[in-house]
Amino acid sequence: MLIESILVLIMVNQDGLSKCVVQPGRLNQLKRILMKKSDFFAAHDMKIVPVLQNAVIGIAGCGGLGSNVAVSLTRVGIGKLIFADFDKIEPSNLNRQQFFADQIGMPKVIALLENLKKISPFTQYQIHDIKLNEINIPLIFKDVDILVEAFDKAEMKEMLIETWLQNFPEKPIIAASGLAGWGRNELLHIKKIDNLYICGDEETDLQNGISPLAPRVGIVANMQANLVLELLLREI
Repeated sequence: MLIESILVLIMVNQDGLSKCVVQPGRLNQLKRILMKKSDFFAAHDMKIVPVLQNAVIGIAGCGGLGSNVAVSLTRVGIGKLIFADFDKIEPSNLNRQQFFADQIGMPKVIALLENLKKISPFTQYQIHDIKLNEINIPLIFKDVDILVEAFDKAEMKEMLIETWLQNFPEKPIIAASGLAGWGRNELLHIKKIDNLYICGDEETDLQNGISPLAPRVGIVANMQANLVLELLLREI
């Protein structure tokens, strides 16, 4: 019988048999370590796994859009995620962002890394607790295959898109515009302008002091994540 209050492992080394006692708080971590890659990807279409595992995706911003995109891309098995944000978690973030009440006050990149590691050990993560600008964007994201724009403010979106297209015109950037409110799913779409893709309704604006809500944020974030897969797998 496995008693989860304490777990004893028998390990064989050069000196013979030894026992290792794992404390209760370490049990879930041990389960993640022992999970096999083949088990994690068991329900995937195996022909796409090498492509996903070799992909490097950047996420600029770790709020409502960015945290949801990161969770989806981790679950599908992207090989490496590079994400950046300088913000800390506030109580009002919990209505749409992939964080928890006990993480309030933490830097978003640290908390998101913590949460993603609980989902999968088969994605590598590189985090940057920094405010992005025209200078550091090309340095931080130079190795990514695709960049996902996940900012709240229009001026930051514009700066990121212009900087990216100037430095990496051959690489796609997936932005979001128009995700406030609720309902009206039929208005959501994807627009393509060369290597710039825009997900959302391109109409609804945020009102001061009123955040977008989880359903529509999640839909648009997953439109972005799904488009990442479409671009990566178009040759399959």
